[in-house]
Amino acid sequence: MVLLRRPGPSDDDRGWVTAFVVIFAVALVFVAGLVLDGGRMLSEHRRAGNLADSAARAGAQAISEDLVRAGAAEILDTDAAEDAACAFVASTGYSCSAVAVGNRVDVTVTGSIDLLLLPGASPQVEAEGSACVAVGITDATC
Repeated sequence: MVLLRRPGPSDDDRGWVTAFVVIFAVALVFVAGLVLDGGRMLSEHRRAGNLADSAARAGAQAISEDLVRAGAAEILDTDAAEDAACAFVASTGYSCSAVAVGNRVDVTVTGSIDLLLLPGASPQVEAEGSACVAVGITDATC
């Protein structure tokens, strides 16, 4: 008598679906981490850039009344400008470095991002901004 096997999965095919689901779930979590943390990184870079530009503008508002009254070409109080720029950044969690020369304020902000789904990484964020004091109506840049 000949025994015929029914067509269908053989005994050694058991567990393949489980392995596929596990591999697919790990890949899905990794891709979700890239999307979520990548979006957060892009957002923080944009935030740092906006913060650096705003801090530079805040520093550029520190003009010296004495220099304005004297009619000087460079009217920015450099010490007050650096202090004002870093005071603007102080409450944000970023560190600040400001340099004021002439009528120009350059600001660099530095911080880090704590990633949610890609653990162990804490990339640095750094952005630079600058602003000038405009004296009168002119086409010149500082």
